[in-house]
Amino acid sequence: MADLTTTVAGLELRNPIMLASGCAGYGQELDGLLSFSDLGGLVTKGVSRDVWDGNPPPRVAETPCGMMNAIGLQNTGLEGFMAHKVPFLQGMDCPVIVNVIGRSIEEYAEVAGAVGAVDGVAALELNISCPNVKEGGIQFGTQPAAAAAVTRAVVDTSPLPVWVKLSPMVSDIVAMAKAVTDAGASALTVSNTIPALAVDLDRRRPLLGNGIGGLSGPAIKPVVLRLVWECARAVPIPIIGCGGVASGRDALEYMVAGASAVQMGTASLVEPGAGPRVAAEIDDYLDSNGIATVHELIGTLG
Repeated sequence: MADLTTTVAGLELRNPIMLASGCAGYGQELDGLLSFSDLGGLVTKGVSRDVWDGNPPPRVAETPCGMMNAIGLQNTGLEGFMAHKVPFLQGMDCPVIVNVIGRSIEEYAEVAGAVGAVDGVAALELNISCPNVKEGGIQFGTQPAAAAAVTRAVVDTSPLPVWVKLSPMVSDIVAMAKAVTDAGASALTVSNTIPALAVDLDRRRPLLGNGIGGLSGPAIKPVVLRLVWECARAVPIPIIGCGGVASGRDALEYMVAGASAVQMGTASLVEPGAGPRVAAEIDDYLDSNGIATVHELIGTLG
């Protein structure tokens, strides 16, 4: 068997496959459906300071080569997370990365400080595709200065490595990557979903209750591959590819483009055991091609 271990900002993963935020809840939702010991890691659903109710239903719609969601970052809030989610997460047999969300820099920092003190949490991932209410609702993830400010605040608050999940909806993702790297980010997750619209023709209404939703799945993989490649060439910190991974070949394409690891979302909603399957497919590919370690492929795109 090949060596599938990889490292993201000092965190060693037994293989490059993590489950993406929002697609595995807080781990309990998939308990009994797969072995977490077969994964590189789990990124939790987002945690905010206060309870968020999310968007009206319907919240999910299938699309050609993917899906759309408009969950609206519904979550139990920091108090509920600590009381009801942390005990299960502390017993998981894989690294746990907690996704952090907020509507102000102060909210991000408060959640990061509290979660950063929890035993068993390996890193934080900042979802910066949230509206900054103090700046008129503009997303933190659309302006380098805003993204850097929230990153710096969390880095200063928490002792854990801070990963920043970038939005694809910017004119220059390299500028965003450089800004959060300079602010102290330990790694980048590239990227979040792409805003899209699905239509119910007969009703002449959007399929989703919120109207607009986030597109994910195989349809966005070529777009995100480009973003990973651009970021990997521009910053010295590790990149985590996220978008349309459904097979071992998909994951390895991201790694060849410069990613140190990948996250899976849509595929694991269709097939809860997709993560371990993809890890096994990576192993088969390496063995078949006489490659001893997965690390040998990172950033080798010619």
